[in-house]
Amino acid sequence: MSTLDIEPVASSPIRSASDVSRLINASTARASHTRVIVLLALGGVFLDAYDLTTLSYGIQDVVREFHLTPALTGFVTSSIMIGTILGSLVGGWFTDRIGRYQVFMADMLFFVVAAIAAGLAPNVWVLIAARFVMGLGVGIDLPVAMAFLSEFSRFQGSGNKASRLAAWCPMWYAASSVCFLIVFGLYFLLPQEHAGWLWRASLIFGAVPALIIIAVRSRFMNESPLWAANQGKLDDAVRILRESYGIRAHKDEHKDEHKDDAASAVSQPPVSFRVLFRKPYLARTIVASVMNLCIPFEYTAIAFFLPSILSQFLGAGVFETISASLALNVLFALTGGLLGMRLAHTRPSRHVALAGFALQFVALVALALLGHPQTALGIGIALAMLGTWLFAEGFGPGAQMMIYPALSYPTSIRGTGLGFGRALSGIGSAVALFVLPILNARLGTDMFWVVALTAIIPIGFLALVKYEPTEHDIDDEDTIHASAR
Repeated sequence: MSTLDIEPVASSPIRSASDVSRLINASTARASHTRVIVLLALGGVFLDAYDLTTLSYGIQDVVREFHLTPALTGFVTSSIMIGTILGSLVGGWFTDRIGRYQVFMADMLFFVVAAIAAGLAPNVWVLIAARFVMGLGVGIDLPVAMAFLSEFSRFQGSGNKASRLAAWCPMWYAASSVCFLIVFGLYFLLPQEHAGWLWRASLIFGAVPALIIIAVRSRFMNESPLWAANQGKLDDAVRILRESYGIRAHKDEHKDEHKDDAASAVSQPPVSFRVLFRKPYLARTIVASVMNLCIPFEYTAIAFFLPSILSQFLGAGVFETISASLALNVLFALTGGLLGMRLAHTRPSRHVALAGFALQFVALVALALLGHPQTALGIGIALAMLGTWLFAEGFGPGAQMMIYPALSYPTSIRGTGLGFGRALSGIGSAVALFVLPILNARLGTDMFWVVALTAIIPIGFLALVKYEPTEHDIDDEDTIHASAR
């Protein structure tokens, strides 16, 4: 045999998404291209968090400027979540139907238009409409971003699927911290007579990173090779593996002649919300749904209303409120999120989630018992409990609410499952944004007893349903068959 007949690097045949998954899992190359894609996906998460955080401080200024009632205040704060609910359902479904790439390339426009419109809103109704459009962008973005994080990562080893999915949580808190930093800087830069522009300026700034991502991702972003192969587009999967991973592969030309490309992954379920409620996915959907309803309610009560808690319950002034909010986010939430990435790599998802929920329950009960602390010691304990809750959210429920659904559903319905879960998250947040101001007005610190229920309920469901999403690679057809038995 001539040396010209020998390829310098072996090329692997692929027939289905399962083959693509095995090639990615077996790859040892340091694929810098995939890292850029992961960073761009996390950039979308950054924007999601930033836009959801911007009014957490400025809502009081909005209330004063537009003379809002408590009910209308709840409508303003919940409008973005109403958009998120619709955007999640539509975005998740389209992510599976037309592909990750097209959806991801389109949704940033929502952020740019909505951020500018909200920041320049002449009245409350324009603000509500802009925040609704902003919510559409958030809802569309998260399912596709999580799909990219999962499908451009290996199942095991450093930088695996679970740890990269968990990275959404520290990125979320990094965005929250940046938001508070911007507000902090504007607090000193703006003249006192224009202090009411703090909320407007912080909203408008959200368009800047969106424009940067639009400019950068058109060069580096690629379709998911798993989605392409799942659709029978094996030639595209081969190209993406080469461009993004440096993996040499070729379409298997010796397939069964009676099967076309689209039928190569017959075990993959069809794109439909109904599939989420059939075996083997029903139990997973129930657990993920409970988590996606309860976690955002908790998060909204503590993280979104953190400035209000600090000012109303602890008596902090404007400077102290902004400083304490920033410090708690960086020292506890961000640190917990970074720990969550490590735990996602080394510990079962269920165990980490259970530990996080339990710690949050303890912190919420302590806050309810403390009430309005009058001494320095009491205030210190309250701050410690707030920090404990944020730390537990970062390493536990916050990270797992994306890991659990993303690794529980295969490629063909991953976006749909994530979108459905994210829609429930929007419902949980919208209910919290509307109800919590009313509960705060009527119950004061006793509202923490109500919030504590949303920390204990998921523990029961996780204890009953023992499915572990990090045990097997759901994108490998063999593990799909095993889980169905």
